[in-house]
Amino acid sequence: MTIYNQIAGNRFRSVLIMVVFVFLLTGFFFLIGKFFDGQGYFIIGLIVSFLSVIGSYFYSDKIVLWMNRAKLADKRTYFDFYTVTENLAIADGVPMPKIYVIEDNAPNAFATGRDPKHAVICATTGLLNKLDRSELEGVISHELSHIKNYDILLSSLVAVLVGTVAYTSDWIMRSLWWGGIGGNDNDRDRRNPLMLIGMILVLILIPIAATLIQLAVSRQREFLADASGALLTRNPEGLASALEKISADPTRFAAANNATAHLFISNPLKNIKRGSWIAGLFSTHPPIEERVRLLRSM
Repeated sequence: MTIYNQIAGNRFRSVLIMVVFVFLLTGFFFLIGKFFDGQGYFIIGLIVSFLSVIGSYFYSDKIVLWMNRAKLADKRTYFDFYTVTENLAIADGVPMPKIYVIEDNAPNAFATGRDPKHAVICATTGLLNKLDRSELEGVISHELSHIKNYDILLSSLVAVLVGTVAYTSDWIMRSLWWGGIGGNDNDRDRRNPLMLIGMILVLILIPIAATLIQLAVSRQREFLADASGALLTRNPEGLASALEKISADPTRFAAANNATAHLFISNPLKNIKRGSWIAGLFSTHPPIEERVRLLRSM
């Protein structure tokens, strides 16, 4: 696969994700309307899904940065971060992305935006303090590869849209539990219990479906970005060493959340214990050991 095939594929998948999301969320609200005998839920779902798609395309970077409490980095304070990004962007033939910093001691980084002209690279202060310059170059080259390959558009769309599905499902579940929607008590008494069970199943399965979409666009692109980043720096060891340090660091990332976890170079939820094999199945990232092994075999 050439870089042009990958870019075209990412653009197609971005459109596909938006279409699937509109059908998913509209169908979600349609089922809610059938359960609660409300004629307007389908229209509400259509409006919410279209607004979410448009908003996620144009403002996904701002939403993601806000969710992670990132702030714009200046060249004087973060000189190495700025100059490494500037030098590698020139070498890779992409515009210099804006750089942001998250005040957090856990080492991690991500890229976001809709295209190379509207791209952002964000790093935690922990990453900037704990990595040496060659390791930082490895991380930034990885993120620049996501930018050049248009992974950032796909990933940012998924972050916002998955978050929308999760919040909507949570709101409906809470309202259902506390009786906040769905008519009066007599209406609720006449409902078939099987309908209630079916509704709860839908509320559980819709976020799982959204998560599976998130996973479908996450794992393979990390391997590709690792390889592209190593080719850019001509130093696979820099990125391999950085990944080992990030993975071994015990610090918990305070702003970590499921909606944006797939954006980061290493899973920010790794220190939140899940306690089962299902955690590995639903991981947004391939194993660090495998990534390091492939880098050192280049």
